[in-house]
Amino acid sequence: MVSRNHPLPLYYQLMQELRQHIEQGEWKPGDLIPSERELSESYRVSRATVRQALAALVDAELLRRDQGRGTFVAKPKLRRQLTRLNSFTEDMRARGKQPGAQVLSAEMVPAKPSVAEMLQVETGQPVAMIERLRLADGEPVGIECSYLHFASCQMVLQEDLSGSLYRLLHECFALKPTRAQEELQAGACDARSAQLLNIRRGSPVLRIRRRTFDQECRPFEYVESVYRAEGYSVSLVLIAEEPGAEPTDAAHGPAS
Repeated sequence: MVSRNHPLPLYYQLMQELRQHIEQGEWKPGDLIPSERELSESYRVSRATVRQALAALVDAELLRRDQGRGTFVAKPKLRRQLTRLNSFTEDMRARGKQPGAQVLSAEMVPAKPSVAEMLQVETGQPVAMIERLRLADGEPVGIECSYLHFASCQMVLQEDLSGSLYRLLHECFALKPTRAQEELQAGACDARSAQLLNIRRGSPVLRIRRRTFDQECRPFEYVESVYRAEGYSVSLVLIAEEPGAEPTDAAHGPAS
């Protein structure tokens, strides 16, 4: 209950009350919560107090506002911790999610200049291109376009690509990912990606570019990915180096 005799501010008491509705499962992810007016009347507080409480829950990523529609319970974020090189499949299972992949395209293509540079091959060199829609509990969360170059890379296209690509490469082609360089950038979603990810065009997305090396320190994969920014976050573990030490590549994260 919200009490004016309590030492805590009214907005904070209300925030805790509303938080309990979410944490106890009364309000589920995706649910539209009562309006400011309804909450104001139910708890007998001003709408300014309600707004402050809701703002705190939005900041805590427990609620999200949809302009013109209302305030909804936010879905739990998929968190990537950039400490080790995991596959998307392993990462989702570790979070209690069912991973999945829908193959959008799988073919041999000539390497464009940017891909050739990352894979250290000549421009126009044939590489295997695999584009997949990545799913978590059946919902689209990202689009990954992987370019592969190694001996007999064309044989990958004949395999089942619905699971972990890294597991497949390890078990069938003796390729073991050992290190990756990754770059992340915020952006706006284009029309095609918006349709695949079931979000509005122009919505915020996270663009990721990654180059992966094998056990012989050779680049064998270059990936360009687009992930929904809503419900997705990245955490970094930063380690201080000794003064005078040479800088190292420290970009590691969930992979194909």
